[in-house]
This record gives sequence, C-alpha cells and structure tokens, in this order.
Amino acid sequence: MQYRTLGRTGVQVSSLVLGAMNFGAIGRTTQDEATAIVDAALEAGINLIDTADRYSGGESEEMVGKAIAGRRDDIVLATKANMPMDDERNHRGSSRRWLVTALDDSLRRLGVDHVDLYQIHRWDPATGDEETLSALTDLQRAGKIRYFGSSTFPAYRIVQAQWAARDHHLSRYVTEQPSYSILQRGAETHVLPVTEQYGLGVLVWSPLASGWLSGAVREGREIATHRSAVLPERFDTSVPSNRARLDAVEQLAKVADEAGLTLIQLALGFVTAHPAVTSAIIGPRTPDHLRSQLAAADTVLSADVLDAVDSIVAPGVDLAAHEKFDTPPALLDPSLRRR
Repeated sequence: MQYRTLGRTGVQVSSLVLGAMNFGAIGRTTQDEATAIVDAALEAGINLIDTADRYSGGESEEMVGKAIAGRRDDIVLATKANMPMDDERNHRGSSRRWLVTALDDSLRRLGVDHVDLYQIHRWDPATGDEETLSALTDLQRAGKIRYFGSSTFPAYRIVQAQWAARDHHLSRYVTEQPSYSILQRGAETHVLPVTEQYGLGVLVWSPLASGWLSGAVREGREIATHRSAVLPERFDTSVPSNRARLDAVEQLAKVADEAGLTLIQLALGFVTAHPAVTSAIIGPRTPDHLRSQLAAADTVLSADVLDAVDSIVAPGVDLAAHEKFDTPPALLDPSLRRR
C-alpha cells in the first residue's frame, strides 16, 4: 500500500480509501459483510474510511461504527453531510442550524466523539460560505472534527470558499472529493489545477466509473452490475454516451492486457498517478470485490500505458458529461439564467 500526505495537514493516508456507500440498503451489504470488508481493508493497509449520513439513511455510518469499534485510533475517519435526510426542508443543506445537528447525529451513529474529516457533500447555493465555514470552524474548535473538506464542488466554488476563509479569518476546506475516472476526466480541466494551487488533498470517487471499469461491462456480454440494476439508463448501449464508454472500455481492456494488468488495476492506477490526487475511494459491496480492488494498491503505470490511455480518452474529456454533479445551477434551471 502506498501512503500520501493529505493536502497540507501532515496526516498520512493510504492511496486507496474504503468507501462505505454500499454498506446497508444501498448495496445490500450486511453487518457481517461490512465488518469483514473493514477487517480485510485494514489488514491490507487502508487507513482511511469514508462514509456519509445520507448513505442508506444513516445505516452506513452505524455499520462502520460497529465495524471499527475498539480500533478507532488507528483509522482516519471521514463522513459527510448536506444531502436531504428526510422530507423536512431544514434537514439538509449547509446552514449552521443543520450542520450542528447533522454532525451530532453522525457521531452518535458512528459511536465516536469526533471525526477526522467532515465533508460538505455538495455545494449549497442557498447558504453563504461564511455561514458554513464559521459553523465548521466552531465544530473544529469544539473538538468534534479535526479537519473539514468539500465534495463535488465546482472549481470556482472551491476558490470562493478559500477566499471566504481568508477574508473572514476562518478555517478552510483542506480536501476536495471530486468524481474522476478514465471515462470522466473533466476534473482535470478546472478542479484538479485549483486543488493543486491551494494545496488541497483530493479523494476521488467513482474511479471505476460506476462499474464501467470493473471488468463487468464488455462488448457482447450481458451487463449485470449492481449499478445497472439501479440505474439502467446509465448502461443502455443504445445511448450514444454509453456506446462511447463501451467502445473506450474495449480499447482500455486491450491496454490492460498488454501491460499485464486487470482493468481495475489500470483504472485505479490511472487516477492515483495524477499528482493532484491523494487517494482513490473504492466502494466494494463484498469481500471478493474488495480483493479485486486491493490488487491495485501498489500499481504504478508506465508512461507508455498512461499515453495509451490518453489516446483513447483525451485529457479533460467527460464521455458522459450529463452525469456530472458539479454543473452550475443556472445551466440546469432556465429561470436562473433569464431576467
């Protein structure tokens, strides 16, 4: 396992992060399976676990808490808040009112008195940076969080938050968690240059592109991933963007074979090769999934292999741009771009 410094915090974290989104109802992963996955991950050298209050309505946090009981001090523990937890309109967002409550709820579910990294799951257009950063700074000073970060923020919002922290003498976001994979390289255009500029740690999610790069999606083979059952439209190969992804996967599989790698090793080795990336978040549903992903823990891709990847999917290109989660609201809602 490789280890990197998380931004400028001085904290050493593994190049692979155990993501717990699939623990519970979302991935149908039981407590015994979750504990076995955590055990195997820690044994392999993973020391950062990432979850969120939103995952299975808090069930993921509860399962992580039970799985790490008795060994909390050996783990860099991260969770997130901001996404809706129920139909109540104020049980979401990045206001002080909600974040204080949401963190206490997360600590209770996790069975801990603090988290190492508390992340804002999405940018909240309704809440000012000063409001959110002041609340997070107070929670940090209270000892309930050690650091805080952002997740899937557009590049300009990352910059704005850094300026707000400076202008109002508040603590700043020290990490960003963007979506990044061989098939979705848009983060290279704006987000990753900004995180490098400000010295943020980067924990990338969906490095296997929701299963497209797991090896389970191939030409002439029935697509039967967990994601394809939940979001079939993302795997319908009659859709042009999905056809483009499948064509790219076939070419990437040949590159992996010639390099003596699995497609998973190629995919994870690619994202962790970027100098702006600290770690890649993997989200196994079963111990077998974890083992296949751990095989990439020490993968280092040669320049020839990285060049071959660039020739298949060009730097900065998203093959499914419509699936991005950091699109400015005005591009999605016509009322926000018209007087």
